[in-house]
Amino acid sequence: MSGAILSVAIKYERDIVAARQRARQIAECLGFDRQDQTRIATAVSEIARNAYSYAGGGEVEFQLEGTTAPQLLLIRISDQGPGIADLECILDGRYRSPIGMGTGLTGARRLMDQCEIDSAPQRGTTVWLKKLLPRRAPLIGPAQLIPFLHHR
Repeated sequence: MSGAILSVAIKYERDIVAARQRARQIAECLGFDRQDQTRIATAVSEIARNAYSYAGGGEVEFQLEGTTAPQLLLIRISDQGPGIADLECILDGRYRSPIGMGTGLTGARRLMDQCEIDSAPQRGTTVWLKKLLPRRAPLIGPAQLIPFLHHR
């Protein structure tokens, strides 16, 4: 099962805050402790800010994958911007952005269990952030996702 939880459009700077708040709420409802809620919200905020700053906007999509425990929280942040010119340089920590510190992507990678990046010039960038649900978290099915679907 891969279930859509909700999506947040990033069109304005205030949408970055909304995406962060939604990330924290979803993480709490999925059984993550406060520390992981903060990690997830921070990672989402960093990548959403990148989409806004470098690509003029994008979308954050929250999904849940798996039918057995532990399930996986998937967060896809995508944009239609110019792509990331020197991804390896950024991931190695050698890049410094002229408009920021250039640490958002590497910081987000450290906060999550997995991070996948697909970027190409003129095609945009998609970042997948992944975090296993805690072992003690109950199995979440479509019925438990319904409250989030109404917030689209």
